[in-house]
Amino acid sequence: MKILSWLWKTVGPRRVGLVVMCVYAAWLVFFYHYHWVDGINLLIHEAGHVVFSVFGETPALLAGPALQLAVPFFITFQLWRRGESVPAAVSALWSAESLMYTAEYMADANRLALPLTPSHPHDWHLLLDRAGVLGSAEQIGLALHLIASAAAIGAVWWTIRLESEATT
Repeated sequence: MKILSWLWKTVGPRRVGLVVMCVYAAWLVFFYHYHWVDGINLLIHEAGHVVFSVFGETPALLAGPALQLAVPFFITFQLWRRGESVPAAVSALWSAESLMYTAEYMADANRLALPLTPSHPHDWHLLLDRAGVLGSAEQIGLALHLIASAAAIGAVWWTIRLESEATT
């Protein structure tokens, strides 16, 4: 605990936060696995299914991932628009993480190994099957993982840039 106190006092909370962001982004890129942030994403995802279920099965299936991705992107945009750059950069990392979660879910469309909410079909299995690309689910998931990785690295780079501008 003394080391954390020393870091906080010597390096400063903003830089400690930046280090945490760097470590988290590296973990996302190289070792991603479902974790607590995905619980938040899952709630938003399931809300999309419920809200759009009145429009039929396919719109409801699409609305889950669409809302899950749209909410963090919207929050990032609103923070950036209001001039809150550092919170926007942190929110951009959340956006990248949400995309990472979607990539993992897509890649699982053939394996069907991820635990899903009870009595809920695998969205991406149904959607990719209807699109005729179910056989390429892992490749599509990997491509999306790479895009999400670039977004995570971009969010950290953005934060580093903001921090360096704040100290000069």
